[in-house]
Amino acid sequence: MDINEFKQILIQESKDMQEYIVEKRRHFHMYPETGYEEVKTSAYLKEELVKIGYDVVTTAKTGLIAIIDSGKEGRTIALRADIDALNVTEENDKPYCSKIPGKMHACGHDSHTAMLLAAAHIVYKHKDKLEGKIKLIFQPAEEGGGGADKIVKEGHIDDVDQIFGIHVWRELPSGVIGTRKGPFLASADQFKIGIKGKGGHAASPHQTFDPTSVMVDIYNAIQKIVSREIDPLDKAVISTPMLRGSDASNVIPGTAEMEGTFRTFSNEVRDHILKRMQEIIEGYSHAWRCEGKFEYAIDGIYYPPTINHDDSVEDVIDILKPLDEVKEVDLTMGGEDFAFYLNKTKGAFIALGLYNEEKGIIHPHHHPKFDIDEEILWKGTAIYSILAFYNLFKS
Repeated sequence: MDINEFKQILIQESKDMQEYIVEKRRHFHMYPETGYEEVKTSAYLKEELVKIGYDVVTTAKTGLIAIIDSGKEGRTIALRADIDALNVTEENDKPYCSKIPGKMHACGHDSHTAMLLAAAHIVYKHKDKLEGKIKLIFQPAEEGGGGADKIVKEGHIDDVDQIFGIHVWRELPSGVIGTRKGPFLASADQFKIGIKGKGGHAASPHQTFDPTSVMVDIYNAIQKIVSREIDPLDKAVISTPMLRGSDASNVIPGTAEMEGTFRTFSNEVRDHILKRMQEIIEGYSHAWRCEGKFEYAIDGIYYPPTINHDDSVEDVIDILKPLDEVKEVDLTMGGEDFAFYLNKTKGAFIALGLYNEEKGIIHPHHHPKFDIDEEILWKGTAIYSILAFYNLFKS
């Protein structure tokens, strides 16, 4: 059997798993769990994986890694699916809607999990063709918890030569596969700005050090970092959607706060933004007799830019040819903790389109009406299954 014939077998077996993938995706969708709380999801996955025959280890509190060591010489290949949901109340009217109040798989991680679980069956069936080692990573806490960072710090990626991940992608038509060389997703920093002044009656502002007026000045000033200090050929965004001040129209508060995020594809640009935000907050606060406090990387978590390795992308394009042509996707200011893996080893992050206007699959990620076109699920399993045999196809 030549390698192209074997690829066709993997593709057909993925298609044959479609009903299974849909069933599992709907199960995960109905019972969403958020970062580091994926206890039932993890237990369900472990039972399935052990039943298949995998050795399974726990990682990052609620994550799992299913491992096959072929005993043959070869690279260690890792495949990753994130398993966490979001604190979103679902507004869809489907039989598989979330049964957990206030929680929803509004980013498609339920589909990633189901696709990789189905691929686990296919890979194990053909384990005699594996070379080296395969690691199937079911990762918790991608949505702000930095689960990938924990897995890296625990040493599970130390022996990995190539890692691949898939994300369903609203910006691509349903079923289209995409990726890109170099930067793909932006860094993601959270920040908080606190201004401490002197409160009082709104009718007597001269008797106060009004932190809300300083907050407005700072809000406007930090926008000028992007428009006036960042090279227009670079890309950066600062958004500050949370502002808190007084609870009454006639009270000037003693403190005011802002929270937001900034994104860029360059660590150098990120460092400049951090430096200038600190200077602006301190300068404006001091000028109006207030105290300014700047916090970033909240809870110690900073997501670096997701930067694909060029040769890994070239390999993906070549290896997946029998499945489909791989398109180049646009850069996005969204963040992804898959970046931690790519900072540690070679690999590529892959998009699988889900947008389907005819089916009403039009809502963006994190929207309460987000949904996916389930007809694409077998294709994600095929991508995972083919890349599991990377050693065979790139020997």
